[in-house]
Amino acid sequence: MRNQGVGTWPYRRARQVPDAIAIVFRDEELTYRELSERATRLAHALAELGVGPRDRVALIGMNHPSYLETLFAAGLLGAVMVPLNARLTAPEVTFALRDSGARVLIHSGALADVAVASANEAGIDHRVVVDGSPDAGAVGYDALIATAGTERIDHVVGHDDPCFIMYTSGTTGNPKGVVLTHGAVTFAVMNPIIDLDLCSDEVSLVAAPLFHTAAMNFVSLPTLLKGGTVVIEEGFEPGRALRIIAERRVTYSFGVPTMLDAMSAHPDFADADLSSIRRWIVAAAPVPPRTLQTYTERGVKLCQAYGLTETGPGALVLTPNHAERKVGSAGVPHFFTDVRIVDADGVETESGERGEIQIQGPNVMREYWNRPDATDDAFTGDGWFRSGDVGVRDDEGHVTIVDRLKDMIISGGENIYPAEIEAAILGIPGVVGCGVFGVADRKWGEVGCAAITLEDGVDLTYVDLEAHLVGRLARYKIPKSLVVLDAIPRNATGKIRKDRLRAMFSNAG
Repeated sequence: MRNQGVGTWPYRRARQVPDAIAIVFRDEELTYRELSERATRLAHALAELGVGPRDRVALIGMNHPSYLETLFAAGLLGAVMVPLNARLTAPEVTFALRDSGARVLIHSGALADVAVASANEAGIDHRVVVDGSPDAGAVGYDALIATAGTERIDHVVGHDDPCFIMYTSGTTGNPKGVVLTHGAVTFAVMNPIIDLDLCSDEVSLVAAPLFHTAAMNFVSLPTLLKGGTVVIEEGFEPGRALRIIAERRVTYSFGVPTMLDAMSAHPDFADADLSSIRRWIVAAAPVPPRTLQTYTERGVKLCQAYGLTETGPGALVLTPNHAERKVGSAGVPHFFTDVRIVDADGVETESGERGEIQIQGPNVMREYWNRPDATDDAFTGDGWFRSGDVGVRDDEGHVTIVDRLKDMIISGGENIYPAEIEAAILGIPGVVGCGVFGVADRKWGEVGCAAITLEDGVDLTYVDLEAHLVGRLARYKIPKSLVVLDAIPRNATGKIRKDRLRAMFSNAG
């Protein structure tokens, strides 16, 4: 085949195991033969709508097989998929559609209000509605596929051609479009296959959002490349997730810490059958020690990992054979990826010394879409991607993530890393969530403020907080104020929006 890209993967797998189950959604099973045919039909349909090589096809919706079918269909045409966060507002979607120059918007019926307004504002040519009745200005997704051709498509697509434009969460300013090539996606997918020993009999649960690189490139695509089964959930519900793990004999999954905590807090957790799980990746936010301990006691190997959208997402991974011995670490660099830790002068640090994590490898993004200035700023002169995260390497090469450089609090000349304090606060009985951030202070320049959420019926005063932390943390690290919230602001991947906390409580110090 002339097409060496990701779009051909269903066809290549269907040649070998056509009747194996590729996707399960709402208890309906889709074989590799059927997945290949649906991707081919969708590619023909998109071509009829005017989509060609390098054109962008955007998608916004809840988790659905259309994410994977659209990716493969776009790949067959040499087009570029643009998955968008389902929680975005209409102005945010409009920005992404305009910035990417998308020609087609595929969206769920449930998001019609946002999709229609955004498409009209951005001047989108065509809308396709998934899982709902199309309005007068759109066509139905399944109807489009059903009436399209099945002739095999084989355009020239190479590893240097763009596959995705994935927008960052945009915690500061407008989001940036991360361009991942077909080669970058291939190497990003191969990393977990090699490092986690993924098998052809994997049953992988995808309850995290498919617009996120972890759910797509670290779970779904590796499983499909190996010929396993991807069980797609529209969203995350802890009780249902526990049932699916037992019923489908789930072997592999990814979740952010809040998802794992929600499952362990569910009444069914104590009796849930988790014996099928071979490894469970946890990343995207600092993992509280109590979360790691809870699952270790149940025999589940929680493998911490670290990466970014820009690295597709993998950079570091803690493999199952080290999961207990190196608990709390994010592991070592992936097979195809290199990681270094450098000080402020760009000199590699010694083991035990903190510094910025920098990443290099074929899985790293090519560029930020139409942002040469931001692209230049993101890379060092010798080609390493600047993560903006602080890490420390031990004498065996395992890296522990300390915090974000931008979240570091400088108080009276002392560097304070919020993740360390958050872990200590989460050890207080009744504390469910915690985010520590810096607020201005006349004397010290900046001091810490702790935002927490509590279990029903639990009260916690600042005096209680301070009493718990004294003796556990140095005095200068203890937050100087406390706010109790109903919910801590987070983005779709579970990361705490500390920019919002700082804006909300800038005078809390």
